[in-house]
This record gives sequence, structure tokens and C-alpha cells, in this order.
Amino acid sequence: MDDTALLHTYNRFPIVFEKGEGVRLYDDTGKEYLDFFSGIGVNALGYGYPKYTERLSEQITKLLHISNYFYTKPLISAAKRFTKASGMDRVFFTNSGAEAIEGAIKLARKYAHEQKDADCNEIIAFNHSFHGRSTGAVSVTGTKAYRQPYGPLLTDVKFADYNDIDSVRKLVNDRTCAIILETIQGEGGIHTADKEFLSEIRNICSANNIVMILDEVQCGMGRSGRMFAYQGYGIMPDVIAAAKGIGSGVPVGAFACREKFASLRPGDHGSTYGGNPLVTAAVDVCFQIFEEDGILDNVSEVGEYLYQKLDELNYDCIISHRGLGLMQGLEFDCEVKDILSKALDRGLVLISAGSNVIRFLPPLIISYSDVDEMISILKEILDELV
Repeated sequence: MDDTALLHTYNRFPIVFEKGEGVRLYDDTGKEYLDFFSGIGVNALGYGYPKYTERLSEQITKLLHISNYFYTKPLISAAKRFTKASGMDRVFFTNSGAEAIEGAIKLARKYAHEQKDADCNEIIAFNHSFHGRSTGAVSVTGTKAYRQPYGPLLTDVKFADYNDIDSVRKLVNDRTCAIILETIQGEGGIHTADKEFLSEIRNICSANNIVMILDEVQCGMGRSGRMFAYQGYGIMPDVIAAAKGIGSGVPVGAFACREKFASLRPGDHGSTYGGNPLVTAAVDVCFQIFEEDGILDNVSEVGEYLYQKLDELNYDCIISHRGLGLMQGLEFDCEVKDILSKALDRGLVLISAGSNVIRFLPPLIISYSDVDEMISILKEILDELV
């Protein structure tokens, strides 16, 4: 594994993965791994899902790229499926979740400039949030370590405390153009928004003509048991950002809005590769599979079983357990990197959220037996540690 040509921005595990099948991964030695990581929540349909691979194989033989100066059938179909599933009216396809956040910020600020004035550009974000690595996305990410080396970043960004509505109210003023938050914080440790908290943010935004942006990059596309996590709260945001599972492996994201907030016009925003025929074919068939193959039902049923099994783990080192559907976390009183390493040795792929939370983000097609296998391996490791 000669990585001397790579910029060292990741501390990679010493494994070379070669292929995947179902919810299993295989390295270059043929060793099999149970995947409870899904490429940081990207591989919603696991590996080699027949309808998915057939559709992409077909598209590759037709057309990969033509630019946004022309229409394609996958683009139009994917847009219609996305807006129908989300309740939004307009969507723009990007190459990543970070780009979706960038577009959402631009849209919100332009809307505020048009509806209020040019000084209305303050954004309220949240401590311990994560919205991506690009400059705008880092600016609204509520962890100083992600922001400090890259200043000056976007100005007029203020940070409130998640699930503390009073901390939000103290920051709202006439210059507030948007409030942005994750419906479920991912990198911040798997924290779920309280129903009353999200409802009050909706009320604040409606009363003050502030754009409510929900980041559903990680928690969207079925991971919570709903197509989008906010659909379990009885509220409708003004703008959403999505990525990861919407393409189940290809690099694609999206930001979408209600008609009232569709402030971007020709020339205001663009992306050379965004919405190309290959990635939108992936988005289109993913939504089709969700509709036809009962993916959300599986998330709800197996997610409940996963929650029960994780809740039953009785170890002093476990501080708390939280999450929804197939996006759950176990918080420990120590760093979890050794647990993750021991899991890999035993053929189980897990991911952390911060230094002391194990994040469970399996493909959305996992079964009860997959959960049992994961729990058995995790128990073996924890028994060694106590």
C-alpha cells in the first residue's frame, strides 16, 4: 500500500477493499467483512443491488455527460421523484453534500437580499454541527477545530446550542437571513432534534421571514425510517440539503426548496458535472427502489431491532445510546478507536462520531441476522475490555 502520492488528509485503516456484495465487503486477500459503515452512510442499498447496477450499466452505454445546457430524461425524472418524496418544489443537483450546503446558503442569502435588504446576511448555525469541508460549509460547522485553520471564513455566522431554543432566540435579529441545522446531528455524536425544538425553529423562521435550512445529507434518504427525517416532525423546512444515500454510491448531492424561496435565476448558480445523466439515473432508480422494494419498512423494523439490541448492552463503559432508524450511536467513557480496530480484525466495519461514539450506519437493507452478528462481535470485544 504505497500511499506516497496521496495527500495525507485521512488516517486510513491498513485494508484494501476490492468488492462488495449485499452488506458484505471483501478485501484484496478475500477476507469478508460485515458492513455497518456503508461508506459513511452512502451505500444505502449495499453492494450490487440488481435494479441499481442494471440501471447504471444501461446508462453508461448511453450518455455520461452533456452539461446543464440541455435536458436529459434521467435529470427530469430524478427531479420529479426527489420533489415528490421531499415535498419541495424545486431541486438543483450537485456533486456532494458540501456543495448542496453551499447552494443552500447562496439561495438563502439571495432570498433575504431581495425580500429584506443587502445587510440581511446573518446565519444561525449550531455548536457540534457538521455541514462539510468547503469554505461555506465549514463556516457554518459548529466545531472550532474544523474552522480555525482556514479563516477568515464567511462572516456573520453565529452559533446556538442544539435543542436549546432560548439560545436561538437570543441570536435572532433583523439581519438574520437563515437558520441551518441537521435534523439529526451525525459527526457531532448522533443527537436527534427534539420535536418541540424543531417546531419552535419553524415558528421563529415563519414569523420573521427567515429561511429554515435542514441538512439531511446523512440523516435523509430513509435512514431515520422516513424518506427524510423532518417528515417525522410534522414540519416543513424551506430548504433542504441532501446527498449520500440519494445516489447510493455515485457522487451526487442536491439542495431543494419550496417555490417561495426559489431565488436563484439563470447565471446565479451552476455546476459543470451537477445533475449529469449517470448520477441522476442513480438518483432516479434509488427512489424507484425505495418505492417498490419496501426499503423504509425494513429500516423501521430492523432499526427498532437494532435499537433494542444496542440498548441491551450492559457495560459500564457505555454512557448512552441514541438515534433513529439505522442511524444510531453508542457513547463511551473512552476513545473508541481500539474498538473499531478490533472490530476490523474480526470482520466488522464500524465508524466513529467524534472520539468516543460508535456510529452505526449500515446499509438500509440489513437483516435481523446481520444485527445479531454485529452484536455478537461487539460483545466479544467489550468483554475483552472489561
